Amino acid sequence: MKTYKIAVLKGDGIGPDVVNCAVDVLKAAAEKYHFQIEFTEGLIGGIAIDEKNMPLPEETITLCQTSDAVLLGAVGGPKWDNQSVRPEAGLLGIRKALGLFANLRPAIIYDALKQASPLKSDIIGDNLDILVVRELTGGIYFGKKEKGDDYAMDTMKYTIPEVRRIAKVGFEAAMIRDKRLTSVDKANVLESSRLWRRIVNEVAINYPEVTLNHMYVDNAAMQLVKDPHQFDVIVTTNMFGDILSDEAAMITGSIGMLPSASLAEGKMGLYEPVHGSAPDIAGKDIANPIATILSVAMMLKYSLDEQSAASAIEDAVNKVLEEGYRTSDIARKGETTVGTLEMGRLIKENL
Repeated sequence: MKTYKIAVLKGDGIGPDVVNCAVDVLKAAAEKYHFQIEFTEGLIGGIAIDEKNMPLPEETITLCQTSDAVLLGAVGGPKWDNQSVRPEAGLLGIRKALGLFANLRPAIIYDALKQASPLKSDIIGDNLDILVVRELTGGIYFGKKEKGDDYAMDTMKYTIPEVRRIAKVGFEAAMIRDKRLTSVDKANVLESSRLWRRIVNEVAINYPEVTLNHMYVDNAAMQLVKDPHQFDVIVTTNMFGDILSDEAAMITGSIGMLPSASLAEGKMGLYEPVHGSAPDIAGKDIANPIATILSVAMMLKYSLDEQSAASAIEDAVNKVLEEGYRTSDIARKGETTVGTLEMGRLIKENL
């Protein structure tokens, strides 16, 4: 029987609430599909500052580096806003320590939640499922910065190896989906985008089954709203991915439903919900655990190669929604509202 080591970083705010539910679901999936999970907890974010005077203790880094995958809740909160070291530094630090260069953010509209989307129903259609693959460690956010009395400068730089590896992630993701990949750049004005497009085209030769389309970022932003069904997988730079993944998330209408994965070379990945720590509702049995549970499904898919278990969790979430159960953030009048723990229990029961 296979055994996987999972580092569990519950973090701050609602992090422990939603992670506990996700761990319970993962345990149930392991039992059903005949593998074992060893969970080990570590500190990150504000709680790490409180207990260790730093947002990312060395023992947490070591724990994550010796695990098969990492499950993260959320970090930050107003409690630490005025401190010189912010909880968010822990998140940036663990990404760097693990070499997490590819951020995968699905934007899925479940049939039961179509009314939550701000788009018209005829635009949403059926089975809207987009995956944004964002380069996470290069580009303008990490380029050379300079400022003077009357100017400021940020450098957008990409190397061929950086583009090649993120392009490969995009193509590999497309291969297990609908085999359509849109590469988003600004090659009409940016030299770095011209390099990006050239290398993506080179990588495409190794994936003849995938239909590749290039799109300028401004057009991609419009097309996401106009006709989101034309997209399957989007691969793009750090800054463009940051913006477009938030736009895609808004299309779904509920950030509490959205998981994410940050991947390194090989199988290592860090999995977390897109939402923040929401300290105002922490411990109140209100938070929506679905994004974290779906993040566990992504872990099973991308890091642990347990595809059947991943699909079963996704199906269980869908079934609970179809049965009419909602946490308060996605509930409408007349629908059955349940708390964090009950939503987790229902998904586990369906699984």
